[in-house]
Amino acid sequence: MTLLLVALGAAVGAPTRYLADRFVRSRLGPGFPWGTLLVNVVGSALLGFLTALPVSSGLGALLGTGFCGALTTYSTFGYETLRLARTGARGRALMYVAASALLGVSAAVAAAGLA
Repeated sequence: MTLLLVALGAAVGAPTRYLADRFVRSRLGPGFPWGTLLVNVVGSALLGFLTALPVSSGLGALLGTGFCGALTTYSTFGYETLRLARTGARGRALMYVAASALLGVSAAVAAAGLA
């Protein structure tokens, strides 16, 4: 049953990430990975919120592992950082790494505090 909950959460999280990234990219352009930054920060906040609540293991599997796991993306973060650096935008790559870490952790801490 837990595996099904994870799969269900991921089936919603992955398309949400894709659509959010496309939406942000259509508004702000492809020069900086704002969409990935957004979904990673939102996913960090949601997971921080969930971990501070007494949620059942099923809900944790559905929302935490499944949805947040598919919504957030470390592999795309790594790829986009490398792409920025290789195209000569090393400053933007460094800013992306710093912003991702700082905003992601801050969002998780703030959301956990909110919960």
